[in-house]
Amino acid sequence: MRITGILFFCLLPFFIRAQQLEISGKIKFRETAAEGATITLTTVNQRRISDANGGFSFKGLPSGKYHVRVSFTGARRFDQTVEIKDKSIDIVVTLEEAQAVQLDEVDVTRVNDRVADKLMQVEGTAIYAGKKTEVINLKNINANLATNNARQVYARIAGLNIWEYDGAGLQLGIGGRGLNPSRVSNFNMRQNGYDISADALGYPESYYTPPTETLDRIEIVRGAASLQYGTQFGGMINFKMKKGPTDKQLEFTSRQTLGSFGFFNSFNSVGGQVKKLNYYAFYQYKKGDSWRPNGHFDQNTAYAHLDYAFTNKLKLTAEYTHMDYLAQQPGGLTDEQFEADPSVSVRARNWFKVKWNLFNLSLDYQLGEHTKLNWINYHLAAGREALGVLSYINRPDPGEGTPRDLMADKYDNYGSELRVLHQYSLFNNQTSSLLIGARAYKGLTFKKQGDADTGLGPDFNFLNSQPNKSDFRFPGTNLALFAENIFQITSKLSITPGARFEYIYTGAKGNYTQFQFGVPDLTRTDNKSNPRSFVLFGIGTSYKPHPTIELYANISQNYRSINFTDLRVQNQNARVDSLLKDERGYTADGGVRGNLKDWLYYDLSVFYLKYNDRIGSVFTTDANNMIYRLRTNVADSRNIGFESLIEADLLKAFTQGASKYKLMAYTNFSLINARYIHTDNTAIKDKEVEFVPPLLFRTGLSFGNKTFNTSLQYAYVAQHFSDATNAESTPTAVDGIVPAYQIVDFSASYNWKWFTLSGSINNLMNEKYFTRRADGYPGPGILPSDPRTYYMTLQFKL
Repeated sequence: MRITGILFFCLLPFFIRAQQLEISGKIKFRETAAEGATITLTTVNQRRISDANGGFSFKGLPSGKYHVRVSFTGARRFDQTVEIKDKSIDIVVTLEEAQAVQLDEVDVTRVNDRVADKLMQVEGTAIYAGKKTEVINLKNINANLATNNARQVYARIAGLNIWEYDGAGLQLGIGGRGLNPSRVSNFNMRQNGYDISADALGYPESYYTPPTETLDRIEIVRGAASLQYGTQFGGMINFKMKKGPTDKQLEFTSRQTLGSFGFFNSFNSVGGQVKKLNYYAFYQYKKGDSWRPNGHFDQNTAYAHLDYAFTNKLKLTAEYTHMDYLAQQPGGLTDEQFEADPSVSVRARNWFKVKWNLFNLSLDYQLGEHTKLNWINYHLAAGREALGVLSYINRPDPGEGTPRDLMADKYDNYGSELRVLHQYSLFNNQTSSLLIGARAYKGLTFKKQGDADTGLGPDFNFLNSQPNKSDFRFPGTNLALFAENIFQITSKLSITPGARFEYIYTGAKGNYTQFQFGVPDLTRTDNKSNPRSFVLFGIGTSYKPHPTIELYANISQNYRSINFTDLRVQNQNARVDSLLKDERGYTADGGVRGNLKDWLYYDLSVFYLKYNDRIGSVFTTDANNMIYRLRTNVADSRNIGFESLIEADLLKAFTQGASKYKLMAYTNFSLINARYIHTDNTAIKDKEVEFVPPLLFRTGLSFGNKTFNTSLQYAYVAQHFSDATNAESTPTAVDGIVPAYQIVDFSASYNWKWFTLSGSINNLMNEKYFTRRADGYPGPGILPSDPRTYYMTLQFKL
């Protein structure tokens, strides 16, 4: 009996092998083999690339019906359903030229008309099964792209608090599920998969945001992204840039925009495919004035992308990004000033300068039929300089002849990420996916602060050429290993566990000056190092009772290191606890998403975010009874919320797809309850967490076809607080209530041959509101948002 058992287990792999079936074949186009065609089994979400002979194969398949889809440049998409029972099959697909076929308008619309979407379970060398993922398809959105209007662009992303103090879109400020929106510092920010923030460890703030006009889509993964992308509580945002069209050698696009208050934007791009080389490049120039005095900006952004496919298995990509801008900032206001006239400015000497350079070299290699590799290497050389008067906003600027404060930062970062994705058969020949990866990162930030030029203009030089307040260097090193595996238990059920090992080193070395009653008292040196290592775990699950319905849930640990770069900033309005600790916690999601008869998309979910030793702002006073904001480990917090998005083409539903027009409607609704817990401090116990509107509601309606489109959007954001003590107001306006507000935007576009004319009216009802109280630049104080503004864009595309 024992021998029989041993023989059975020895021969078991051969029996299993004998039961594995295969779909294989060849792809032909214009009577020759089609190398590089994409073949997708949409039923099981598997993809292959045809070889030099046009061949492909899917092995290890159970019996059943499969939908085969073939895509190839210059050819009409091919779709066919095949069935395998007791033996493998071999098919030959002959593709037809796209130009020779009259395409079905309804089919094209079905594929391209939706703005909101989700990521597939496996995309490239990344795993998203069981996670809360969101996608914004920019080609389908009717919004003010020239100004990067976040209120319009991110309207379909649930639970986002958006700071709107920069009408030109120079910086992005969004926070999800109750996290601080400041320069998107609670998201891991990426462009085409690589970091773009100032310092991923010591200063994870993004002064650079890609122009929306050059984006193909925006990908967002919530807290469960911590295992693959790092330890930010908010998750990951990835900006996918456009590439050159693969069906032509040259495409030229020019967009010229004029708007209110002297706004001008010129965006010009070229791209195309020359044999195995794909290229794309753009240059953008933007300038304008604020609707308040003392506000002007000039910005330049340029980008170049080259990718070369040496073979159908090996591709090398190189990218370079440059951005610089100089902006005069009108500063903040007190509550009284805002109520009397929000258009005034009481700061005439505040300036901000940014320079960003990003380099990236990546390699994609198909190691085998079921294994692919991606290796990204990137470098950031950047800096920002803030010049002005940071004193309390209720105290006037002494004026020309008195020194201003200058904070000058330089960032020099290097990173490398390697990912390998392997797909294999398991559990009754279901396709499972294993992702393993490694990350090495080294960052160095130079930060100086001191008295500077006494004039009015943008002279970014320290008095006596030396900073007299602080001079620091902040090195950081990060080594990480991560792995996730989709166990496809059945065709409907998958479970995805994962783990990430992190080694983090952050340090601070330099000197700073202590002040007593505003007078320099003592210069001290500081030399700190903080190495630590830990492991994060997470697990997600996905169940599809029907091909158009998915139930998903996940839970993942999170971790966020303190920012050494914040420790020595001299600011009368805000101070930092020198004993700050790292933050830990976890995020849990659960929801249902799917499609209804191809006219409605929905995603309804709940979340729980547990934040231990949360760093927040506490309203307090100093020895002179002056009010300031103390940044410290306030307490533990917990955020509970419900998020929903529904997007539907109503005409498609009413006419069963017969209408040549579309009437798209969407609603985005969020309820969030965020409280401080586990603390004996009565000033904050059970208080609302700052920057968390308890209710967010955005909805919109658009009507049109391929020629014209009109859109109307409404947004409501409930009242919330700017500090942990829930102060209703302060004399300096640094802390207090952010009142509820509601905004209406209107956009329209018309396309004729190579030309597109579009326009928008932002803040149609001319609402008087603000979204942020700043403790430093670009404030301090209340930062009024833009009134009604008008924009007009003319696009030429050839």
